[in-house]
Amino acid sequence: MSKLPQIRFIINPVSGTRSKVDVAARIKLYLDQQKHDHDIVYTDYAGHATELAKDAADQNYRIVVAVGGDGTVNEVARGLIGTETALAILPKGSGNGLARHLQIPLQLNNAIKLLNKGQVSAIDSGTINDLPFFTTAGIGFDAYISSVFAGSTRRGLKTYVELILKEVRNYKHQPVKVWLNDQELETDCFVMAFANAAQYGNNAYIAPMADIRDGLLDVCLVRRLDVIKALNLSYSMLANKLASSSSAEYFKTTHVKVKTQQPMLYHVDGEFKGKTDEFEVALNPLSLKVFIP
Repeated sequence: MSKLPQIRFIINPVSGTRSKVDVAARIKLYLDQQKHDHDIVYTDYAGHATELAKDAADQNYRIVVAVGGDGTVNEVARGLIGTETALAILPKGSGNGLARHLQIPLQLNNAIKLLNKGQVSAIDSGTINDLPFFTTAGIGFDAYISSVFAGSTRRGLKTYVELILKEVRNYKHQPVKVWLNDQELETDCFVMAFANAAQYGNNAYIAPMADIRDGLLDVCLVRRLDVIKALNLSYSMLANKLASSSSAEYFKTTHVKVKTQQPMLYHVDGEFKGKTDEFEVALNPLSLKVFIP
C-alpha cells in the first residue's frame, strides 16, 4: 500500500440529481495527487457500500468518501462506525442532510477540494431497532412521507412540503407508549422524530437545536396534526425555527423506547424501512469520524 494517505471513493452510479456528472474525472482534476493516493469503486447493489467501506477500514484507509445521496452516505457510514477511518461526503443527492449539517460544500468541485485541506472530527450516531442513522430517524407520518417520496419522480424540498400538505388529511395519529428520561408517556403520536442532526435535508429543520456532538438525541413529538398545524410545522422547518408548542414538543435524551398499538411506519435517514410495533432508539456518542471543513 502507498505511503501517501489513502482515500477510497465509493460511488453510487444512480444516485441523486446529478448522476450524469463524470465524478472520476472531477476527482482526477481537483484532488491533490501529491498529497493523496486513492481508488474509486462503484456500488452494484443495496448494502454494497457498507461492504466496501468496511473493507477500506480493515485496510487502514484514512478516508472513505461517500459519493451519492443520503442513502449512500448512510450505507458508507455504517461500515465506518467505531473505526479510525473517517467519512467524507461528495453530495450528489436531493436532500444531502448530513452534508448540509457538517457544512460540506454542495458544489462537487469544492467538496473534492475540501479533501486537500479539511480536518477529522467525531460525531454521534444513533440506532433505531439496531439500524444506524446519522441525521434523523422517525416513526409515523414522516416515515409515510418518506415512502411516498421514494416513489416520486420529482425531488427537492418543494415536493416534500407539497406531499406533507397533500397527505396530512388522510394520515391518522395512533396511541403509543413512550419511555424516556425515566418517564412513561401514554400519548397520541402523529409523528415522532429522533434527531441526531438538525435537519432532514434540503434545509428542512426538524430539530434546530440538535447538536451532532452533544451525546443526546433531540426527540420531536407531534401528537396530532391538522392542515393548519401542518402549515405551521412546515413553516417552522423551512425557517429553521422550533415549531410552536401547539404543533410539537421536544425532549433531549440518550435512549427512547416506543410501543404502538398498531404497527407504525419508520424511516432511517429518510429511507423508508417498513413498519413494526416496537422501537428501541439509542445514541452512540462520538462513534463516527468525519472529514469536515
